[in-house]
Amino acid sequence: MLREADIGYMAGLFDGEGSITYKKYKEKKKTGTYDCWRIVMEISMTDKSVLVWFHEMLGCGTLRKKPRPGHKMQWRWRCTFRDAYYVARLFWPYSHTKLDKINQIIDHYSEEKVMNGRVVNLQQYRQMMSLE
Repeated sequence: MLREADIGYMAGLFDGEGSITYKKYKEKKKTGTYDCWRIVMEISMTDKSVLVWFHEMLGCGTLRKKPRPGHKMQWRWRCTFRDAYYVARLFWPYSHTKLDKINQIIDHYSEEKVMNGRVVNLQQYRQMMSLE
């Protein structure tokens, strides 16, 4: 179980060393061109033990080596989409410099969305779609 002190420490570490990508882009497929989202939270550093602890405490994302010729080995923790939403919700109360991007991730997964010019409650929409 995560302690408040650990969450606060991880959020502060991420605020200083991490990065967030929240971007819409066009993707071409055989059936046409679609809007797709890239939602990524990541942090890189040379201290492997800190990122191993970070990864184990959060219980999500991936931890990989990031070789850089001529430099110390770098390690990168990364999470995407719903995992990023989970982490954003944890870090939100402690975030300062990344707060705008964290809010974007949280808002992206909120229960109400604009679809076809109308505000739709996603929970009700999912229930409606499962009945059909």
